[in-house]
Amino acid sequence: MDGERVLAQAAEAYRIALGDRLLAAYALGSLAHGGFNALVSDVDLGLILADPLQPDDGDAIRTIAEMEKSKGSVLHERLSVFWGTPATLRGDQEGGRFPALDRLDLLENGRLLVGNDDARRGLPTPSTRDLLVTGAEFALASLAGLGPPNDARGEDATEEILSPDLLLSRGVRRVTRLVLFPVRFLYTAATGRVGTNHAAVASYLQGDHAPSRVLVAAALEWRTAPPADDSRAAELLREQLLPLYLHYIDDHVERLDATGESDLAASFRDWRRRLAQTDAG
Repeated sequence: MDGERVLAQAAEAYRIALGDRLLAAYALGSLAHGGFNALVSDVDLGLILADPLQPDDGDAIRTIAEMEKSKGSVLHERLSVFWGTPATLRGDQEGGRFPALDRLDLLENGRLLVGNDDARRGLPTPSTRDLLVTGAEFALASLAGLGPPNDARGEDATEEILSPDLLLSRGVRRVTRLVLFPVRFLYTAATGRVGTNHAAVASYLQGDHAPSRVLVAAALEWRTAPPADDSRAAELLREQLLPLYLHYIDDHVERLDATGESDLAASFRDWRRRLAQTDAG
């Protein structure tokens, strides 16, 4: 089963279930802008529903997504669905699931699968601040173990960042995500563009003072050819993964402070202290 077939099946399932309420379905992520690899990539689908937003829209979207994910293949399990209505995508109404980074991907790269492409025309481009905040919140939830305020704790990758053998044992997909996520966040924060893996890595490697460039270049290669020598990969991770994260955190503390996001900046400082203290211990 390839990514395109999984995406087409999901789009068709939503077309049948939602009928006229589905204005358009789009391929997002690497299946839209390139670089998809079945070894490591997600299958990202974007849906635009007709206004007005309905109370049961979220439940309907989740139910169909779970049905598609249960079809048995690894790529089915990696299906990720983003959705909203024109009103929620414009910011006129709360609701849906379409963070700023993914809205930007929709506008820059979305590939129409079902419906009318007019559905996304005229939607506003997320601001640089929105992209910075969304990326920072995602990183805190998925890497630092800190969910949004008053929400459950997220996924904490601290032990993996500091333990290369543990990280390698969880597979090349996890390794490449943990190395390339901060590189992509840095790219988007600096450029206001979608941080595709290739564009983000190319930009990062051009930086004269950027640490961990050997590891970053290797991680991009590992997306298509997993490391042949685990001991060398572990050595690279041991030497260069923590400096990469400290560089990323320091960059974002400065950016968040400059935009008045003091609470997010404080969370990044706490994350940095935790990484440094755990490493020293």
